[in-house]
Amino acid sequence: MDRFKAVFFEEATTLINDLERVSLLLHNNPSDSSIIEQIFRIMHTLKGNSTMFGFYRIGDFTHHFETLYDYIREGKMSVTDNVLNITFASVDHLRVLLADVELENPVHKINHENLIHGLIEVLNGASVEGSIKSHSSDHTIEDKVSDTPTYWLKFVPEKGLVRKGANVLFLLDDLSQLGATYTVSNIERLPDFKKLDPADIYIHWEIYVSGNITENSIRDVFMFVEEDCELEIRKISETNLLDQDSFTAIARDISLSIDEKISKFSGLVNNSSSKNRMEEVRSKIEKANEKSIVTSKDNSISSIRVASEKLDELMSLVSELVTTQARLNLVSDQIASSELISISENIEKITRQLRDNTFSICLIPIENLLVRFQRLVRDLSTQLNKDVVFVSEGTDTELDKNIIENLADPLMHIFRNSLDHGIESGEERVKKGKPAQGKILLKAFYSGNSVIIQIRDDGKGIDPEVIRQKAISKGLITADQNLDRRQIFDLIFLPGFSTAEKVTEVSGRGVGMDVVKRQITEIRGEVEVESVINEGTTINIKLPLTLSIIDGMLVKINATHFVIPLGNVDKCFEAKHEEFVNKINDLIILDGEQVPFIYLRDEFDIKENCPQLHQVVVVKQDDRRVALSVDTIIGEYQAVLKPLGRLYKNVDVISGATILGNGEVALVVDPNRIIKEYIFNQINNEVLQ
Repeated sequence: MDRFKAVFFEEATTLINDLERVSLLLHNNPSDSSIIEQIFRIMHTLKGNSTMFGFYRIGDFTHHFETLYDYIREGKMSVTDNVLNITFASVDHLRVLLADVELENPVHKINHENLIHGLIEVLNGASVEGSIKSHSSDHTIEDKVSDTPTYWLKFVPEKGLVRKGANVLFLLDDLSQLGATYTVSNIERLPDFKKLDPADIYIHWEIYVSGNITENSIRDVFMFVEEDCELEIRKISETNLLDQDSFTAIARDISLSIDEKISKFSGLVNNSSSKNRMEEVRSKIEKANEKSIVTSKDNSISSIRVASEKLDELMSLVSELVTTQARLNLVSDQIASSELISISENIEKITRQLRDNTFSICLIPIENLLVRFQRLVRDLSTQLNKDVVFVSEGTDTELDKNIIENLADPLMHIFRNSLDHGIESGEERVKKGKPAQGKILLKAFYSGNSVIIQIRDDGKGIDPEVIRQKAISKGLITADQNLDRRQIFDLIFLPGFSTAEKVTEVSGRGVGMDVVKRQITEIRGEVEVESVINEGTTINIKLPLTLSIIDGMLVKINATHFVIPLGNVDKCFEAKHEEFVNKINDLIILDGEQVPFIYLRDEFDIKENCPQLHQVVVVKQDDRRVALSVDTIIGEYQAVLKPLGRLYKNVDVISGATILGNGEVALVVDPNRIIKEYIFNQINNEVLQ
């Protein structure tokens, strides 16, 4: 929740800055209706956001402000100097409210009350110069201590007031905005539990209010319910009784009549020392002013908004810096100057820190995508007449903004299929012993240097035999092909494949899942399907944290350099050439354990200059391990990824290229694809045998 509140403060700061900017435009163009509309929309947005996050003081204050500009845009009022003065004063006070949301500072609280009073006076057509000045502490402490009268009111609403659309709590809340309040609830009318009607009101209230108010301003709060309640208002003191000792004990004694309470309150006022109270309040206000000054100095901007184009340019420059730094390392090694090597190492350290900071700037939480998916689930479930709830977990997981941007459409396709094909109707679910309400879960979490996103539904699941028969009927596979469960589910991603019996507005045309596969592959991701009949389906998407720069291991085969992502590297070994040739089962013994291997010289058709001693890099994906044979391991390397272009788009085992410090090109190997291809070939070989 703290994270969401931080987002609120950031957006509220932006809105207030916009409000000040637009108000200055209004000062020069007081009759411009478009500017007035802008101010109204800003206040409306700020009020809604404040209320949603529980900042009710900000919400109530902006409500009065919004009402003022609603009157102006409807032509009931015009923009005068009086209106502009209180507008700018209110803008300043909104900034104060962001720093002191509970008005713990007495100075802020006094200004808050004065400004609300001033806004109400503007709405009533009066001058508010006095209120504006009081915002600047023009009133004396004596005024604040002694010249705020106290009113008592008794509010007894009709039992059926709620049925008429009134909200009693809102009335009490509006009343609290007039000044300091103390409320005593009376439950004498509350019946036995069996006779209680939840739609009726049985409570009535005695409320004490102290502030720069009049009886008319109190009655204005109850303007629309005055005929549906018993309302009695009396001024009981010319001073603020709520600050008096023993006030609470007297006010809460419901056995006393109001006349008896007034008599006791008079005794409190006569026995108190106004001078001592004024000194106490003066001390509090002086301390609060000191604290306010310190707070204003520390209240610096905690975040800024930056155009995405600037972030892309920053990432591009950092990428170039990484490449240049690699070249500097190479030059320093060749020259063998201790001073140059020291400088090169320092620049490498700074480059890594700059790279990591730039990465963190470009990372965005997945929760930024949630709103559109929540809306999609709501709208489609209504359209399909299904009761479906959307749940999310781990949405604070972060990804590169470019990945996030390219992820929205694939996830949209998956959600649509889950709602249309996966989740059954309520009647069908009940027959199967399931809850009538279906559930779709989006879960995200880190796994090594990757992010896993799962979309899981508790629907009818996918029958692999149905997929197999459909693929045979479409000529995608032959009847004698023996595919395992995962390979059968992978058929879903073939173009034109669909198990839907009829085409609907939502899905069934055979487009969507192939697009999902293609778009996720383009951002170096992988997608797999897991499903159990009548339990549900899970789509697993594995994505890299970033698309730009990776930590890799630089290796060499003959004269060609390759980069293996460091996150996939498990261990490194040495092995003789004989251990790789003429092996029937493609297994090698490493640390006393059999590990499947791929002889990369054969894979890349490199025959010349074969060494007698190979280096072996064991890579892993989930619980699978495969050994890759290379000639030489050079060491760790920061690789700036570059696309290979359309000519190489079908070379699955190579995901890109990078430029080395000496200007040569190194190919970036995709271990996940290599492992998948190896397993697929092993299965096919077993079938042929």
